Amino acid sequence: MEARAVRRRLLIRAPAASAAPRRDAEEEQPIFCRPRYHFHEQPDALKLVVHIPGADPTGIDLEVDAPDLTITAARHQSTRLPQESSPLAEAGQEHDYQLRLRLGLHLAYQSLQAELHGSTLTVTIPKTATTVALAQ
Repeated sequence: MEARAVRRRLLIRAPAASAAPRRDAEEEQPIFCRPRYHFHEQPDALKLVVHIPGADPTGIDLEVDAPDLTITAARHQSTRLPQESSPLAEAGQEHDYQLRLRLGLHLAYQSLQAELHGSTLTVTIPKTATTVALAQ
């Protein structure tokens, strides 16, 4: 199976001291399903494995606002069920995926790499040189 590169958007900046997100009450937020995921800690990197079955490879977006990582994945239109009579829709299981994680400032986000194999997204984020040196 061939790996596919994933689109990424990096917003590298220092975290704000007490910036609370502002939301309009009238603005309707999309509903997302949180995908299953797990980490593999490596000496020089953090590997994140995210399971996103039915996701459209062209609809996967990674956004970094250090120390936060947001992964959003749109489902293929062919995998969506009709809204009216779907028990999965009522249970919130047919929505697009979104995963938000706070990973810390010890990672080199600008060198992030992501690949999609089938329905498994693998994100590798190298550790900073200082973090690697401290671990040794």
